Amino acid sequence: MAINNENNLLTKEKIKLEKPSMYAVIMLNDDYTPMEFVIYVLQSVFKKSYEDAKSIMLTIHNEGKGICGVFPLDIAETKANQVVEFARINQHPLECKVQKQ
Repeated sequence: MAINNENNLLTKEKIKLEKPSMYAVIMLNDDYTPMEFVIYVLQSVFKKSYEDAKSIMLTIHNEGKGICGVFPLDIAETKANQVVEFARINQHPLECKVQKQ
């Protein structure tokens, strides 16, 4: 609300909020990370069902990459970092990248 000094009236100002840009978290295939680990990561970090996680894992395996989810930038970066950190802790070279949609 704003005060109009001439008439001492309160007026409402409309503020238009834009939707944030969306970013895909893309998991990349490698020859070392076990398929079961990829499924587990998809279930735990991205909250995918077992069936969805298995389908995404097979896409990653067969096509070299797969989309894990689409989020605003800060969430996408956080999830990608969680995946990479968890993989490193478990001694896997799994990689993710964030790409604007």
